[in-house]
Amino acid sequence: MTDSSRHLETTADAYDAVAGLYADLVRGSLDGLPLDRAVLAAFADLARTPDPGPVAELGCGPGYLTAHLRDLGLDVFGVDLSPAMIELARETYPDLRFEVGSMDALDLADGTLRALVSWYSVIHTPPRELPRYFAEFRRLLAPGGHLLLGFFESEGGPVTPFDHKVTTAYRWPIDGLAELADDAGFTEVGRMLREPGEGERFRRGHLLMRKG
Repeated sequence: MTDSSRHLETTADAYDAVAGLYADLVRGSLDGLPLDRAVLAAFADLARTPDPGPVAELGCGPGYLTAHLRDLGLDVFGVDLSPAMIELARETYPDLRFEVGSMDALDLADGTLRALVSWYSVIHTPPRELPRYFAEFRRLLAPGGHLLLGFFESEGGPVTPFDHKVTTAYRWPIDGLAELADDAGFTEVGRMLREPGEGERFRRGHLLMRKG
């Protein structure tokens, strides 16, 4: 087994084990986060312009964000490594499409997607492997398509592993993550940093980018 496949299996198993608890934890989590909702609304506006098309949430978990994007008017579907998470998402949102899959190797043709979002899902990717994920995101997006990343920010420090409640995750400096995206052929559209809210440990980072 390669290091990459071992990491994917570990992540999927970890989320399978806590799927129900995790779904309860994140249910309604956007309600008290107006800045996060504003970033998602801006992403949705860009994804609809000039021509609407399919949008993917990669690492969708129990599907709450996929449903939020649907409510913002997007033709969206969700993908996640964890079969248990996908089962919960399908039960909760039977009108939406959810698939088991890995965001680094999706069975979709080049340029299929109008936009994609990875909302706190690349956080579990070992840093050395992240360029490969960005390459796959670029392959999937149509020309001019948009990518939105949500992640834990390292507050100016280096990439830092931490004890995420489910499995090991990484905090990234926002400039470092933007540089990786630039190297992969993305142009930054905008960014948002916010300080930790009640019950949160770390600063939150958000990067909105366009395929060049």
